[in-house]
Amino acid sequence: MNIIKLSAIDSTNSYLKQLAKETNLKDETVVLTNRQLSGRGQMGNGWLSRKGQSLTFSMFKVFDGLQTERQFMISMAVSLAIVKALKSFNLPQMAIKWPNDILSANRKIGGILIENVLEGSSIKYSIIGIGLNVNETNFPNLPQASSMKLETGKIFQLEEVLDAILKNVFKNLKNLSTLDFSEMKQLYENNLFRKEMVSVFETPEELRFNGIIKGVSDIGELLVETENDPSKKFQLKEIKLIY
Repeated sequence: MNIIKLSAIDSTNSYLKQLAKETNLKDETVVLTNRQLSGRGQMGNGWLSRKGQSLTFSMFKVFDGLQTERQFMISMAVSLAIVKALKSFNLPQMAIKWPNDILSANRKIGGILIENVLEGSSIKYSIIGIGLNVNETNFPNLPQASSMKLETGKIFQLEEVLDAILKNVFKNLKNLSTLDFSEMKQLYENNLFRKEMVSVFETPEELRFNGIIKGVSDIGELLVETENDPSKKFQLKEIKLIY
């Protein structure tokens, strides 16, 4: 594992992507910054991070023989690895909010942004960006946000948390193309936030409806039981869970 530490940078994902284009980048390279100036999450959302209080880093992972139709395995593997790592620090009520937000006690403490580079019908490599609120205590106008410190009352060493996450993520991603997809999917669904519970959802047109999360499809769509459909499929930008 090769870790590149930078004091401040616009985006660790963008930096790592450029590095991968310009150099023969070593597998399992990690770019870590004390301060990310223009971090972003799913659907273009920003990611708030404060120097010395959070973890913002990106990981470079090469794949061999992982087909494009199985790319959701990467999202599942990374999410599950982070949940497992944080459980070792006694974070309460860990869950994954579809597709890959990391929650503790119903509040978001971490986010993941995965960008895959394809080669034919296979995934050549992935840039996996992770933002994790560790010791922050102030989240203005973000009532659903929290941190490891707020959920446990403890102060954490950033290096220790980073080490646990990196080890778990790279372990899960190793030989991913040979792992049992259905087994991983079942484990992911077992950790899915509000699964089998009546929830409120919102469309991009701001229309709200009730539904029950039943699981995910093989390509990562959210399966929701609605009044008119026992298993309606939604892609990322088609639905938002209100909680």
